[in-house]
Amino acid sequence: MKNLFLFIPFTLFLLAFNTPEKEKEKSHVKVIFLDVNETILDLNNMKTSVAEALGGRTDLLNLWFSKMLHYSLVATDINRYEHFGKIGTATLLMVAENNAIPLTMEEAKKAIVTPLRSLPPHPDVKEGLEILRNKGYKVITFTNSSYEGVKTQMANAELTPYIDQMLSVETIKTYKPHLDSYKWALKETGYKAEEVMMVAAHGWDVAGAKEAGLNTAFIKRKGKALYPLVERPDYVVKDLIELANQLEDLTEKLK
Repeated sequence: MKNLFLFIPFTLFLLAFNTPEKEKEKSHVKVIFLDVNETILDLNNMKTSVAEALGGRTDLLNLWFSKMLHYSLVATDINRYEHFGKIGTATLLMVAENNAIPLTMEEAKKAIVTPLRSLPPHPDVKEGLEILRNKGYKVITFTNSSYEGVKTQMANAELTPYIDQMLSVETIKTYKPHLDSYKWALKETGYKAEEVMMVAAHGWDVAGAKEAGLNTAFIKRKGKALYPLVERPDYVVKDLIELANQLEDLTEKLK
């Protein structure tokens, strides 16, 4: 019996220090860092124009997008930063050349930049942002696109009223998912890592944010998957509405 009384306090001690991670982290989150392209904006219009520039080769779209991400990391590693749109144009020319598709710089730029600035939001986005705002969360876009680009995108998608602040790696000239980009974003906004949740439809983005100490949520858009060799995100959801509904109500908590 004596041993039992000694065991009970020890058990309670273990329980106190083994609260599920999601519960501990969720209670701290005040701010949503929101990725833009594919996460909240639908890229289908741009993909259509890029496919047309590639002579109708829709099978080359994923190759082009992967190459664009690849060379954004190259730009970071060799300290030769260029705007994301410029990298996209350059890599589109590379894909065209490797597949013997005639394409000029001007044609490549027109295929990417023009539709990129006027992408529509996914159907769930406005409602999801409204729920987040009503629950008391601050929403900050954090993108690899330029400041001019994201401001135009938010205005054309009619999302500007839902956004509290816009961040771009253009300032630090270091693309996500480099850890320094997330650390810069935290310093720029003045929040601690545990107070922020990075929300993205890209496995590489949530992987980088998690390694930088942020809470993370993965929106499983069509064709998107998580990288299995890193820590799993705190949330995996089908859309922004589902995530917003799962997060706690900060306005109630602060009463």
